Amino acid sequence: MSRVGNKLLPLPSGVTVTLNGSVATVKGGKGELHVTMPEGISFTQEGSVITVTRANDSTELKTLHGTTRANLANAVVGVSQGYKKELELVGIGFRSVVKGQDLVLTVGYSHEVTITPLPGVKITVNENTKLSVEGVDKQAVGQVAAAIRAVRKPEPYQGKGIRYKGEYIRRKEGKRAAAAGK
Repeated sequence: MSRVGNKLLPLPSGVTVTLNGSVATVKGGKGELHVTMPEGISFTQEGSVITVTRANDSTELKTLHGTTRANLANAVVGVSQGYKKELELVGIGFRSVVKGQDLVLTVGYSHEVTITPLPGVKITVNENTKLSVEGVDKQAVGQVAAAIRAVRKPEPYQGKGIRYKGEYIRRKEGKRAAAAGK
């Protein structure tokens, strides 16, 4: 029995969900998203509440039940509120600039790194070292943010790199500090 799949999904005002074949279309104030419904999974809408159901108790459908409900819930939140990930650049000379839609990073390499966001994702630079990734699709926002972070992951000795806002980096002491303690 799927606990996530059986949860009711409340719809905020201004959000509509329609089923066309095997694709659920979620429309809201921020945009429109499409969620593919696997065969055997369906939903019913009663007022402003959606219930996701499965046709039978096969192992395959049980695994897809909760995932489909979660994807539908993410789409509802995305079109009503949107998703946002904030990143910070930590290091001397590290900076970021938006040129057109592309993000250009200067993070200690001999060259600049250019990242092109996925469709529907917007990158904004608040300061030279603080940037945010916004969009309606949770998966796309997370993927672009992870691609930016992967350019220069935070290292544990000096803490330099690109990190999510509020991310804790476990610091290590270097060889000199360890030798001085003996």
